[in-house]
Amino acid sequence: MSLSRTYTGSEPIRLNKWLAQSGVCSRREADAFIAEGLVSVDGEVVRDAGRKVEAGQTVSFNPAAQSEIDSKLTVIYHKPVGIVSGQPEAGETPAVRMIRRPNHYGQLTQWPDQNSKLAPIGRLDKDSRGLLILSEDGVIAKAIIGPDSELEKDYTVRVKGPIFEAKLKWLRHGLELDGRKLKPAVVEQVGEQTLRFVLQEGRNRQIRRMCDMCELRVIDLYRSRIGPVHIGDLPEGQWRLLTAEERAALLGQ
Repeated sequence: MSLSRTYTGSEPIRLNKWLAQSGVCSRREADAFIAEGLVSVDGEVVRDAGRKVEAGQTVSFNPAAQSEIDSKLTVIYHKPVGIVSGQPEAGETPAVRMIRRPNHYGQLTQWPDQNSKLAPIGRLDKDSRGLLILSEDGVIAKAIIGPDSELEKDYTVRVKGPIFEAKLKWLRHGLELDGRKLKPAVVEQVGEQTLRFVLQEGRNRQIRRMCDMCELRVIDLYRSRIGPVHIGDLPEGQWRLLTAEERAALLGQ
């Protein structure tokens, strides 16, 4: 069954631009699908990427195009301490090397092979653990780490050092990193030496550096959520596929 979507905007818009903006596929993918005759507007096959779609018109994908979109692998990995997210240095193990059949969790309908191009979307440093998303899907990457993304990232952080309200206020608002003001954050004390951070950005080692500025030393950092995607009961060191429902939620569909 092919995917269909009705345009509800007030002004006509180029078909390829709307498909990209709506999170169905990337602009480049839209151009390719249209050129191959895999996209129709109100039942008419369209081969001109510049064709404008108007309010009330329904755009549909041929099942072949939908199958190509669905085949892009995105996984949720519960990263342990010691595994690196991205490019490893000598002696280090990258997360992508851990995405293999023996340590999958739940139903497995897709798996990586020699042609897979999984990449981490949003880093989690070597000394941190928890939710890491790896994907071949550029649309998912844009939704999570693109310049317009406002998805929240949820962390539980254990620290050493005195915690008091003034420090929490500094952490919530007012700190700068690398000469730039940080976005306001949700920071609350949830245990004797445990803080919860909810951020809408992800600068390099941001939470550790924020805590350093407030004379708090991070001894454990755990990410449990990115936007609507929760780590749930996924065991440490294992991975599962992103569900269709989670993908739609990430893209705001």
